[in-house]
Amino acid sequence: MVAFGKKLKERQIQEWQGYYINYKLMKKKVRQYAQQIEVGTQDRRQVLKDFSRMLDNQIEKIVLFLLEQQGLLASRLAKLDEQHDALQLQPNISQIYELREAYRAVGQDLLKLLFFVEINAVGLRKILKKFDKRFGYGFTNYYVKTRANHPYSQLQQVFKHVGIGAVVGAISRNLHELQDRQGSYLSIYDQPVLPLQDPVIDSIRAAVDRLTHSTNFLNFLAQHALIMQDELPTPFEEQVVDKKYHFMSLLLNLANTFLYMVNTYIVVPTADNYSMSLGAAATVCGIVIGAMAVAQVFSSVYFSAWSNKSYFKPLVFSSIVLFLGNILYALAYDVNSIAVLLIGRLFCGLGSARAVNRRYISDCVPQKFRMQASAGFVSASALGMACGPALGGFLQTNFKIYKLTFNEDTLPGWVMAVAWLIYLVWLCISFKEPSHEIEENSIPQESNAEAVENDALEKGLEQPLLISSEDKQQDEDGEQECDESEEASEDSHQAATSIRAAYRLLTPSVKVQLLIYFMLKYAMEILLSESSVITTYYFQWSTSTVAIFLACLGLTVLPINIVVGNYISNMFEDRQILMASEIMVCIGIILSFNLFIPYSVPQYVCSGLILFVSAEVLEGVNLALLSRVMSSRLSRGTYNGGLLSTEAGTIARVIADGTITLAGYLGNSRLLNATLLPSLLICISSILATCYTYNSLY
Repeated sequence: MVAFGKKLKERQIQEWQGYYINYKLMKKKVRQYAQQIEVGTQDRRQVLKDFSRMLDNQIEKIVLFLLEQQGLLASRLAKLDEQHDALQLQPNISQIYELREAYRAVGQDLLKLLFFVEINAVGLRKILKKFDKRFGYGFTNYYVKTRANHPYSQLQQVFKHVGIGAVVGAISRNLHELQDRQGSYLSIYDQPVLPLQDPVIDSIRAAVDRLTHSTNFLNFLAQHALIMQDELPTPFEEQVVDKKYHFMSLLLNLANTFLYMVNTYIVVPTADNYSMSLGAAATVCGIVIGAMAVAQVFSSVYFSAWSNKSYFKPLVFSSIVLFLGNILYALAYDVNSIAVLLIGRLFCGLGSARAVNRRYISDCVPQKFRMQASAGFVSASALGMACGPALGGFLQTNFKIYKLTFNEDTLPGWVMAVAWLIYLVWLCISFKEPSHEIEENSIPQESNAEAVENDALEKGLEQPLLISSEDKQQDEDGEQECDESEEASEDSHQAATSIRAAYRLLTPSVKVQLLIYFMLKYAMEILLSESSVITTYYFQWSTSTVAIFLACLGLTVLPINIVVGNYISNMFEDRQILMASEIMVCIGIILSFNLFIPYSVPQYVCSGLILFVSAEVLEGVNLALLSRVMSSRLSRGTYNGGLLSTEAGTIARVIADGTITLAGYLGNSRLLNATLLPSLLICISSILATCYTYNSLY
């Protein structure tokens, strides 16, 4: 910790200390505001106004200093350009080398400036998060949205950093021209796919990437994965992750995600017929489909723990268990046993390695590729969700080989067993286990980095603004102890060691987000799992028709996310999209009821489409908000944020599938309304909880 603290101080220039964000002063004001509101001496709206003004002043101080330093760098570059022009007339090898080093020196100073911006951005995010925790999570979204694109706001200067891009371009171009390129008439602009390979430029680009936070489709899609990550990774940590990165291994993780989602939904169109062929009721399909989710509740925990030590072995185990589970699922028809059918589905659930897939992306993919990998994770899931029912509907044949039956009920099991066997062979040949020795060696460095960062922020980043002796005395009288305990609880990066410990880290706003996630997964599972029973009873749809309907629903996921990520999220605040999506889910549920008029195909299809699309939009926005307000202690370890969200969604699916089976005792005529009623009640509860959470701030 001491060594990294010295290294951090070496990267800071003493003359810059007065221009860092005064984190300690602002944290003190947040606490004072909370006390004043509690005793009724301060109005909430006045607090928002005062705190916004304080943030504006801090950001303006940072930006004006940033512009000043950019001007100094530009002046140095202008002088170096004059020397460069002179060397083109009279080349001199030694002077060219000196000039190249001079450009690199400017790059090193620019890298220090980027780190200055980055650590201030982290301080800004932390103080906003602290304010949200005190008063509600809507202020951060409000502040960023109102300042990001306003012509008089300084915030856009930090995030768009146009001047920095110009400096980077000037350095890159001149270093490229100073390289030995005899016999070549190409410039850097003629080779856009071959960027300059220089350590300084690479470090600058990595720092700029960390500072760039754009609201676009890729970012919005990546939020679905809820892959937690640290706000300010150290250069050492990035080097460790780069060494662990292997593209084929990442591709195998995404393939595992895709196959598992196909395996989950391939049985949906035929589960009711399979149940009846074994002597059970059609509504037992709820248990058949849900058995996989029941086992996943437990498998997610041990796979998450196993991923602390290995990624290859859990994936091998997952493939073998899924292979056996699908074999049992297919054999249940010939042995005429519903028990074997359910055991097969339980085995499939025990092979759920989604926790490993998320963890691999979080730990083994460099940050510059992590968003693309997270988006790939979501896309693979969505594609598998669409391909599963379509494949199940396509397998419409009937033949026997020896005593084994191959028909529309058993073929999903046989096909997936072969798919997992092929995947297992590919996995054993191509997967590269990341070096855990590197990971273990990096843990002390990593914890030191975070500890020093928190320590620097706690001290106001070297105490950039002097506070009065009266304020210091007040701190000594008791506020320092409060600060230390508060920082220990909020900013400690020690991972949660149990579900109970993880639950204690959940703030009320996080619990509301998890309730919303539970609600949307419950409503979607009801729609998908009972589709074959409902459509057969009301419309006499065939298996292939049900499969086409479910596949069309799955194919809406990516187009809807493109629209929301590129357009809607830029027009409205996340909380507005969240509330509107919840209301639309509620409307979709209400329209699905069979009450006064004969139930028709247009009513079912339209209400189902409204429900499913709204739930998909809600999931993206909800997980985006969840990733912002969740404790940083849930970014690592076995009991991480991804595991909690997975467990919430899986439990929702289990309860939904159980609801279908229980409601089946009322008869098929009452099944639809009986399963939609709990969905409606849970949806209304989540809307009320959301309204209450936002009203606590606004």
